[in-house]
Amino acid sequence: MVAIRVSGVPPMTWPLFRTILILPGTVVVAVPTLLLWLFAGTGMGADPATTAGVRLWAGFALGLAGLALAIWTVRLFSGPGEGTPAPWDPPRRLVVLGPYRHVRNPMITSVLLMLAAESLVAGSWPVAAWGAAFFTANVIYFPLVEEKQLEKRFGDDYRRYKAHVPRWVPRWKPWIGP
Repeated sequence: MVAIRVSGVPPMTWPLFRTILILPGTVVVAVPTLLLWLFAGTGMGADPATTAGVRLWAGFALGLAGLALAIWTVRLFSGPGEGTPAPWDPPRRLVVLGPYRHVRNPMITSVLLMLAAESLVAGSWPVAAWGAAFFTANVIYFPLVEEKQLEKRFGDDYRRYKAHVPRWVPRWKPWIGP
């Protein structure tokens, strides 16, 4: 297995790197880039934030928060979870650590924060609409598909977790499972 090494950071394996390129790379980079290109020169094209504007700094803050949360959650899946965020190589262990003690889908939250950041910084309504569409798709997908798969894989442990930790809106105090 090929491992990508950065000094002081545990190695990133090719399956994890491929997962990051395919999943969030498509949602956060490829689709917004395509939208900005498609709408360039139209009334709905980008209206980039100025360096003195609140929109730019709010976008940077949201983007950094989203990126930090994404890195944290991916590390939890690849470390204690013994897998990746990808459906073709899911975690072998249920991860109920860090942000997963507050909300069941912090990876989606991280992507939404990054999309909000992009739409603010670029001043792009199409990117904002893409973020809303992405969230809507996940609101449908998670209860119909993902949660059923997790119940099959992790059984009562996941059902207990699901009963105590909300899907989208974080709980204030972290859940301390059994």
